[in-house]
Parts: sequence; structure tokens; C-alpha cells
Amino acid sequence: MQGSKFTHFNAAGEAHMVDVGEKAFTQRVAITEGFIALEMATLEMILQGGHKKGDVLGIARIAGIMASKKTADLIPLCHPLPLTHVEIILTPEPENQRIRCQTTAKTHGQTGVEMEALTATQITLLTIYDMCKAVDRGMVIDGVRLLEKSGGQSGHWRVKSVI
Repeated sequence: MQGSKFTHFNAAGEAHMVDVGEKAFTQRVAITEGFIALEMATLEMILQGGHKKGDVLGIARIAGIMASKKTADLIPLCHPLPLTHVEIILTPEPENQRIRCQTTAKTHGQTGVEMEALTATQITLLTIYDMCKAVDRGMVIDGVRLLEKSGGQSGHWRVKSVI
């Protein structure tokens, strides 16, 4: 196990926001992924641009970027971060009847950017679900996880296995 204790609890066991004031400013990067599985007809509708609500993937990408900037408003003990870059890549995988979302978030700061990347991935996938639920209620969002992070005291970390 990497850390010996949860950082969001003080010595008395009470939840608190971690003090990052003494940490060095470094370039922080986090890369996450997640998937949404859907019916082939739904995927084809998205790819052909035939959805009556418009460009599903484009709208989902914007929603994810917007969500990344609101992470501290959604997660109570998360620090607000000045994001320097957020990139969301949506890759259709027809052979698996799913769409892969990969998010890269960057900041130059005193704490990591993993939560912003994870939030962006989740909201991107939820937006696809929302836009397509009228034609496919059986969609499944899964596999949301951190793939890689760098910067800060703990340095570089990469997941050992890829789904």
C-alpha cells in the first residue's frame, strides 16, 4: 500500500482539507479512462451524426471539460485548481460496442489533478448516456480509473495493467 493513512482525516479522525500550503509548485498531470457500452445501433447513430440532439461526442467533450473546472464544487475536500490543460479523447470501439473516453488534465500547482481528470471522464460518459437514453436505456458506464499521474512528492505512477 502506498500511503500509511488516509490524508483527509486529522489525528482526531475528523474530515479536513489537507494543507498543501508548504508543498512545492510542480507540473502535475493525470490521465484517466472510462468506457460506455451501448447497442450497436446507438453507436452507429452517434458516429453518423444522426442523433436529433446533435453532435453527441462534441457536446460530451465540452461537458467533461466544464466539469473538470467544477471538481472542487462537487467533491467536498478537493482543492480548487487552476487547470492549464484538459484534453478529452473519445474513441469509438465498434468491435467492443463501446466508446472509450481518455482524459488528460494538467496544472502547475501544489496538489494533484487526478480528481479533475476522473470527474471529466465521468461527466463525459454521463453526458453520452443522457443524450442517448431515449434510444438505449441499457448503456453501461464502467472501467473508470486513473491510468497515470506525474508531479509532486510522490512522482510518477502508472497503472500496471490495461483493460
